[in-house]
Amino acid sequence: MAKPLMAKATAVWLVDNTTISFKQIADFVGMHELEIQGIADGDVAAGVKGYDPIANNQLTHDEIEKAQNSPLHKLRLKFNPAAAGEEKRRGPRYTPLSKRQDRPNSILWLVKFHPELSDAQIAKLVGTTKPTIQSIRERTHWNIANMQPIDPVALGLCKQSELDAIVQKAAAAKAAEGGVMSDDERRKLVSTEQSLEMEAEPKIPTGIEGLETFTLGDAPEKPEAEEEIIDADSFFNLPSGGGDDDDEESKY
Repeated sequence: MAKPLMAKATAVWLVDNTTISFKQIADFVGMHELEIQGIADGDVAAGVKGYDPIANNQLTHDEIEKAQNSPLHKLRLKFNPAAAGEEKRRGPRYTPLSKRQDRPNSILWLVKFHPELSDAQIAKLVGTTKPTIQSIRERTHWNIANMQPIDPVALGLCKQSELDAIVQKAAAAKAAEGGVMSDDERRKLVSTEQSLEMEAEPKIPTGIEGLETFTLGDAPEKPEAEEEIIDADSFFNLPSGGGDDDDEESKY
């Protein structure tokens, strides 16, 4: 339910100028019933000037009379045609001044880890312009040498749910185009929480690429050497031939 402008000042005016119950006023302005009672007692909103909701086109006399005649009637904010669609206003996301200096780092992170995102999607996510994104993609940004890729969620520039939604949308668009994604791209297209839970795939060092299917065949077994049959008497056979010792023995 939409709330009136200057809710506390409106509550002060209703307390001072109508007999509407505290509960009805509290529901209309979005405050607690005890706060409305405190306004009536002078303990809350002391010195606040009342804000006339009738003069400011937020309530009608008939609506106030209905609420005064029936304690169960809920006040309804008057329809303002000028405010129609105000909550759906389109435009770049507002970024606080304290975080604008971190925005280029978040753009660099998105460009590096989610290249499937378009410039329009990044601009909508972190509230920037297409020329800035293009200069970071082409590394022509004036401060590109000092930039560090930082997750925009960690910087508070967007919510994790928003990042996951836009990444899934990019995945669906790429699938519709029939593009073939690599393993790294497919990992980037899942949510951050799912990606962190996935196990890292083993990678083969570049020096031995192409050898992953190479296997060594079984070396042929060497035939076992035939066992020599050794005669026990051969240990006692002395070498034949005439030596000095034999000549000496024959003299005797």
